[in-house]
Amino acid sequence: MPIEFVGAFESTYMPQHDVDILETSGHTYQWREDLALLRSCGVSRLRYPIRWHRIEPAPGEYDWSATDELLGYLQHRGFTPIVDLLHHCSYPRWLVGGFGDPRFHDAYLRFCEAFAIRYPWVPEYTLLNEPFTTLLLTGHEGVWPPYGRGMDSFVELCRNVIPALAQAMQMYRDLLPSALHVYVEPCEGHSASHVNGEGFAALANDRRFFVLDLLLGHDLDPDRPFFRRVIETGGEKLLEVPSGEIDVLALDYYAHLEWSFSDECEGVTPSPTPQGLAALVTQYWERYGLPLMLGETNIRGYATDRASWLKYTLEQCEVARAAGAPLDAYCWFPFIDSLDWDGMLANADGHIDPVGVYWLDENLERHPSVMSSAYAMAAGGASSQSLPAFHFAPPLDRWLRGLLPQMSHWQWQDPEPAQSGMCPATVQIHADWEELLDGLAS
Repeated sequence: MPIEFVGAFESTYMPQHDVDILETSGHTYQWREDLALLRSCGVSRLRYPIRWHRIEPAPGEYDWSATDELLGYLQHRGFTPIVDLLHHCSYPRWLVGGFGDPRFHDAYLRFCEAFAIRYPWVPEYTLLNEPFTTLLLTGHEGVWPPYGRGMDSFVELCRNVIPALAQAMQMYRDLLPSALHVYVEPCEGHSASHVNGEGFAALANDRRFFVLDLLLGHDLDPDRPFFRRVIETGGEKLLEVPSGEIDVLALDYYAHLEWSFSDECEGVTPSPTPQGLAALVTQYWERYGLPLMLGETNIRGYATDRASWLKYTLEQCEVARAAGAPLDAYCWFPFIDSLDWDGMLANADGHIDPVGVYWLDENLERHPSVMSSAYAMAAGGASSQSLPAFHFAPPLDRWLRGLLPQMSHWQWQDPEPAQSGMCPATVQIHADWEELLDGLAS
């Protein structure tokens, strides 16, 4: 059977600017047209956000009107939504401390309960998108509010969020017993280019499983490298979080999720010797034994670059499935271009990110491209072998060089300028992005 294609729309809220990407992309006023484009590609299952930050403008006061209209449309038009209740920092702005706000636990559970009672028919749900990555970026790396840094802050946020997520998992088993819990988390891979980096690579490879292992009660050995750091930082109670159930493990894959470390504080991404998506999928399958899907992937570049990345990731899913991994769905995220991820959402400048199946111009008009044609082919059941392969343009030709041997059997084409799938203003942003990629290190 062909791998099923799943649509998605980027929605992350930026509380510091009080705007989300559904709004800045124009989706909030042309969602019917966007859904029609998705359906024209043969896709009716989709990850779709539930905008808590707009639904609950004040504590305990819910406005479901827009959600009623949208979900009613999906239900009656034959779409199958995987509802996403909390995508990164998409919590109400009155939670001024974000994930560290002492009100978060009760507010989140209250919202989850209210949603399930109002929409008992939803077939699939994600309770919190990418829990580990979100907590790492908000609590350890200082990228998003509340901008915490280091293990103390990370563990503090985990103590505030993970028990609430575990309770929501149990609650939804009672409230939505027929719905599927689709748990979304990146699949990472870490290696060492020098003996000095081996210890940190091992720590990072242990860390990537941390939240999921807690929620499933899987291998809670306190002597594991990262678990030991958490316990030393006062997080021992996290090992007592009640375990829950997951129906589908959705793995997100981006090239920057593979790192190579030369020392504990020095690493480069993408790794010059990456394992690739199929190998990582197999690791997660062997560890958890759960049904799988590719929950997210994209590449930032021209439409031809995106079409080639689609070919690569779909082929890797086929390879993993042929090796025994039960992976039966593929989600390119997002369906239309996103905005402002070039600065990790620090600013709401309206910078278009060239990552979508359909690309946006300066007026937010949607346009097809070789990417949307390839996507429709694959969504219609074509195998990766049938999809075109375009030579990657700079900087991706250099940035992805570690993965190119896995594509050496392809018949490559030279892209034409008319196939760019990128508006002129975005070309300059992309040039700035090229400089950033070439210097990316941590």
